[in-house]
Formats: sequence, structure tokens, C-alpha cells
Amino acid sequence: MWTAEDSIAKTARDFCDKLFAIESELDKLTTEERFKERLTQEKPVFEAFWSWAEKVAPTVLPKTQLGKAFEYAFKRREYLGNYFKNGDCAISNNAAENAIRPFTVGRKNWLFSDTPNGAKASADIYSIVETAKANRLDVFKYFELLLTVLPSMEFLTNPDIIEELLPWNISVQKICKAT
Repeated sequence: MWTAEDSIAKTARDFCDKLFAIESELDKLTTEERFKERLTQEKPVFEAFWSWAEKVAPTVLPKTQLGKAFEYAFKRREYLGNYFKNGDCAISNNAAENAIRPFTVGRKNWLFSDTPNGAKASADIYSIVETAKANRLDVFKYFELLLTVLPSMEFLTNPDIIEELLPWNISVQKICKAT
């Protein structure tokens, strides 16, 4: 049976779909261009959503799924627009969630992390892997570089030289770029 809430939910989804559609078009732009275009194209849609939501939300029963969705959105309102502050920020956290999914699925298998030191070592390794992936590096090549170069570096007495091995360093990019 169709209800008025179905229509409200569809309208809310349509606002989100519009933002994501615009965002997919801006993906090809530079950071600065994306920043400017978001303010021009997406910000009005974003503000129209909140204007609409403020009018509609009071008409929805608070304990329904839709009522809970509005409550959730309003509690996070100030953060939902953070991506307008920087052209490099993503509209959603899907990439981050997808990056950690293999680790959350496999965590029961990681019994070796039964000590704080084991857990810290695992977290360090996972951070390196995901940072390498985020910088489009071949993870195996990157670890090979780290394990080959780090032992001969004097990074304990000169910590600034570690910058030479960070995944976004141009030299590292050339050596370890994923194909």
C-alpha cells in the first residue's frame, strides 16, 4: 500500500541522487574547479533539501523509519556539508568504508593480535597498505621499497628523511605506481 511517507522518502532520495549525479560530473575536474562547481551547482540543491526537510520532518511520526532517518540527518547536519569546504573531500565515506571492509570481515581470523603490540603492528601495516592503495601504488612494490631502503636510512636521528618514502612522494610514485 502506498503512503505519504513513500512520497517523502522518494523526494529525499531524489535530492541525494541529484547531489551524487552532479558530483559524478565534477569528478573529472581539478580540486579547485570541483570546489567552485560544488558551491555553484550542489550547494543550492543541498540547501533546498534542508529547507524542504525542515518543513516536512514535523509531519512524520518520529518512531517510524523515516522519522528516525530525519532525526539522524538533523543531528549530523553541520557535518554533512563538510565536503563543500575542500574539493578533495568526498561527498560520502563509501571509499573509506570499502577500504576497511576486508579488515572488519577478517578480524575474527586475526588471533595473533591478542596483545596490544600485535594489534598496533596490525594497525600500522593496514594503514600502510590502505595509504599505498589510496595513492595508487602497487602495494607489493611499495613494501619491497620500504623493506629495502628503510634499514639503511638514518631516520631515527633524522626523522625528516622519512618524507622521501611516503606514498605521495614523486620518486616513490615513479617506482611503485600500480599499472
